[in-house]
Amino acid sequence: MRFYKIIAIVGILFISCSSGDSSEDLPVLPDETQPIIPSNVTLTITTEGVTTDFPNGDGSGVIKCVASAKDAVRYGFRLGTGSEVESSTGTIEHTYTTKGTNTYTVYVYAYSSTGDYISDSKSVTVLVSNQFNKLVWSDEFDTDGSPDDTKWGYNIGTGSNGWGNGEKQYYTDRPENVIVEDGLLKITAIKEAYNGASYTSARLLTQGKYDFTYGKVQVRAKLPFGEGTWPAIWMLGANIDNAGWPACGEIDIMEHWGYNQNVVQSATHTPSSYGETVNHGSQTIDDVSTAFHIYEVEWDSEELVFSVDGKEHFTYKPSNKTNDTWPFMANQFIILNVAMGGAWFDIDPNFTLSSMEVDYVRVYQNE
Repeated sequence: MRFYKIIAIVGILFISCSSGDSSEDLPVLPDETQPIIPSNVTLTITTEGVTTDFPNGDGSGVIKCVASAKDAVRYGFRLGTGSEVESSTGTIEHTYTTKGTNTYTVYVYAYSSTGDYISDSKSVTVLVSNQFNKLVWSDEFDTDGSPDDTKWGYNIGTGSNGWGNGEKQYYTDRPENVIVEDGLLKITAIKEAYNGASYTSARLLTQGKYDFTYGKVQVRAKLPFGEGTWPAIWMLGANIDNAGWPACGEIDIMEHWGYNQNVVQSATHTPSSYGETVNHGSQTIDDVSTAFHIYEVEWDSEELVFSVDGKEHFTYKPSNKTNDTWPFMANQFIILNVAMGGAWFDIDPNFTLSSMEVDYVRVYQNE
C-alpha cells in the first residue's frame, strides 16, 4: 500500500515539471553559421610612369593594385614573388626589382567575414632599370640659334680617311648644317661641293665640356632619310687622346644606315672587338625617319643595356672584365652626328639633304 503511494507522488511531480511552455525551459542551440561568398571581384593594375614612349613604365618597377568585391572585408595579393600580401582596403603598391622587362601574374583574393573568398588575376609587364633618377646634365635645345657652346664643340673637316670609315662629308659648324630651331637641334647633311668634299654635315661633341662615368643617357630624336645617310648617337672615352681608339672604349647608343631603313643598332667597341665588332644588337622600328623615339643606354659597373622607347635590344655584359673587354670604368663624352657614305656602302645619287632632329639629350645618375 505504501509503495503505491510513492509511485503516485512521483507521477504527480513529473506531470508538474513537464507542464508549461517547453521552448522557454529548454536550452536553445544556435543555427550553423552560413558561409558568405564575396562576388563581383575586380582588379586594376597601373604601372608607374607609363607613356606612349614607355608602355612598360619608367623603369622604377612600381605597380599599384586596386581590388574590390561585394561582401569582402579584406584582400590578399600574390605578385609573382612568393608570399601573399594582405590589405584591408584592397589597395597595395609593389616594387619589382628584377632588371629588364618582365611579365608577372598578379592574383587577388577577396575574403568575406566568414573566411570564404573568390579570386581574380591579371598579367602585367614591367620595366625595371637602374634607378638613375637624378638629372645631372641636359640640353633641351630651347634657345634658337647656334647650339650652346658651353655644352657642345665640333669636329671640323673630313678627318683621317673620312673619319676612318671612308665617309664623304665635310663637317662644319655652319648654321646650314647645325642649328637650333623651334626647340629642336637640327643636324643637316647636304649634297654640295665644299672644300673638296661633295657633302657637308655636322658632328657635335661634349669633349672637354662634359663627361661622366655610369648613368643613363636618353636622346629623343628623329632620324634622317636617304640611302647613304649614317646618323649616330654615341660616346667615346674621355682618355682617347692618351689611350687611343679602341682602348678608350666606344659606346654606340644608336646607329642607322639609310640603306637599311628602320633598323637601328647599338654596339660596343673595345680592344677585344672593334671595327666590325661582334658586340651589337638591333631592332626594327617602322617610322624612325618620320617620328621621334627615345634612344637610351644604361651604363653601370656590370653592363650596358641599350633600348628604344624602353624596349631593350642589346646588353653588353662580358663575364670576364679586363681592359680588353671592359674599358668602361672611366669617363665618356657624348657625340651627335650625321655622316654620309662609308667604305662599304654608297649614297643615293638623287639625295639632296636630310636632317637628324634632336628634341633633347639627358643624362641621369643615382641620387
